[in-house]
Amino acid sequence: MKNLTGIFPPITTPFINGELSIEKLEYNISRYNKTELSGYVVMGSNGEAVFLSKDEKLKLVENTKKFSSSEKKIIVGTGSDSIKETISLTNETAELGADYALVLTPSFYKSEMKHNNYINFFYEVADKSKIPVIIYNVPKFTGIDIEVETVVQLSLHQNIVGIKNSTENSRQLIEFISNTNENFKVFVGTASMLFNGLTSGAVGGIVALANIAPNQCLEIQKLIEQNKPKEALSLQQKMIPVNKAVTSKYGVAGLKYAMDLIGYFGGEPRIPLLPLNEKDKEQLKNILIEAEILR
Repeated sequence: MKNLTGIFPPITTPFINGELSIEKLEYNISRYNKTELSGYVVMGSNGEAVFLSKDEKLKLVENTKKFSSSEKKIIVGTGSDSIKETISLTNETAELGADYALVLTPSFYKSEMKHNNYINFFYEVADKSKIPVIIYNVPKFTGIDIEVETVVQLSLHQNIVGIKNSTENSRQLIEFISNTNENFKVFVGTASMLFNGLTSGAVGGIVALANIAPNQCLEIQKLIEQNKPKEALSLQQKMIPVNKAVTSKYGVAGLKYAMDLIGYFGGEPRIPLLPLNEKDKEQLKNILIEAEILR
């Protein structure tokens, strides 16, 4: 099994006139291949996975694998509220070369999603999955924040190998790191937590910011590994306004526009998401200039 550490961008899905563009996918991945990114997350939140048909998802995975450097790991977002669909998609993407499945916490029946529900769900998925499973905790979208006790028990399953935790709760993150199986990998899920997470024992980040600032995200991790916390914190602080802009403030449309500005292909999000207006574009451009991402 490939070593699971480092920085991964949850890559955006390129659309032209609302349709998937494999040509633009290849263009972006060919540029990312030149960096030291550990690999790519396909069909995550920033990939607008909820707007994709199953055929589009499989085509994305197949071509991401095809265009990626051999050393890059491919993590694929395969989770849904349907356990049958989650297992089916996981194994179909495994056949196409995916290395890991990123499985979202089911959330439609929020009031009933308790400890035992998640133990049963994730254990069955992991039992039947041909590739290792990573838990995806993202309360911003699901309205559910998985409990530490639940993650600790899930970490004991040999085919559940990690968690992407997309909260800014430092205490929770430390508890995940401290209490889970020693082989269980904890990733921060937002770049605002890179410094706190990496200095606390997280193995890396699956972060939207890595789509537009891969080298800066990698540098934060390198500086921490080189025991240069002041330099790492300084760079982290410089990136916080950018990360906020392309996540909570402007969302996927902002991330895609930022990609366009710095030479990747972002394009427009898929309906019902809308592109940025001119005022927001100008504000985002200034944020990128201030952070020296755009010169």
